[in-house]
Amino acid sequence: MSEATALPPIDRAPLRRRRRRAIGVQVACIAVTLFMALPIVLIGLAAVSSREALNEFPKPLLPSEFSIETLQSFFRATGTVPALGNSVLVGLYTVFWSLAIGAPAGYALARNVFRGKDTYQVFILFVRALPIVVLSVPLATMFLRLDVYDTVFAVTLVHTTLALPTTVLITASIFVAVPADLEEAARVFGCTRWQAARKVVVPLALPGLAASSIFTFVLSWNEILGATIVTLGHRTLPAQVLTTLGEASTPYRFAGGFALIIPALVFIFVMRRYLVNMWGTTLR
Repeated sequence: MSEATALPPIDRAPLRRRRRRAIGVQVACIAVTLFMALPIVLIGLAAVSSREALNEFPKPLLPSEFSIETLQSFFRATGTVPALGNSVLVGLYTVFWSLAIGAPAGYALARNVFRGKDTYQVFILFVRALPIVVLSVPLATMFLRLDVYDTVFAVTLVHTTLALPTTVLITASIFVAVPADLEEAARVFGCTRWQAARKVVVPLALPGLAASSIFTFVLSWNEILGATIVTLGHRTLPAQVLTTLGEASTPYRFAGGFALIIPALVFIFVMRRYLVNMWGTTLR
């Protein structure tokens, strides 16, 4: 082959830059994962350590003796099991009412155009901008007058109030992603608007709605201040642990932290497929 027809050298610089960028993203993801997972791992190791291992100084990274005594003493403590049941009930009730109220509101925002729509959506977020104390104290006063104070129903109302803004906006973005042409085609073939929404739109939006329920459940499970204000004898587990931290022993604190983390992680693990599908990706 003559010099005139020789191919120019291949420029590998873009490929090297792409590889460096990919490596940088992977390193950043690993660093963030370690930053978030390390406290969970340490709390979990402390929760399954014996009392003698917890009192060691200096403490080793891995406990010298494993035991479920710490967890057993935590769950045997007065009020722990009822508080755990209250947390599960409040979380499920909050998910139900948030979707029952917020999903239709999100559907209306997605399918209708009206003056001030953007302003209205910003106004919805103002509820999340307010400190929880600003909402909890008036609600506690109202609950006392209505004779529903210190009940699971009262905590559910508080958590639903906190979850509705994000539920409305998330479900609105989910319904926007569902093509309106499919709904119109269903109506052409004889479906009413309600039937088209129930048979066409909701099944397509179901993964996103399930992802929205993850945020709602975790928000309800982790909320402490509101549940502490509106309850005394029927507290949720986070409120129960918070109110006993001052006089609790070190093993109780570690076991309580571990017990608060596990249910939320299990719920996210079960629903992870829907969570990823919310952004248009499928887990293989």
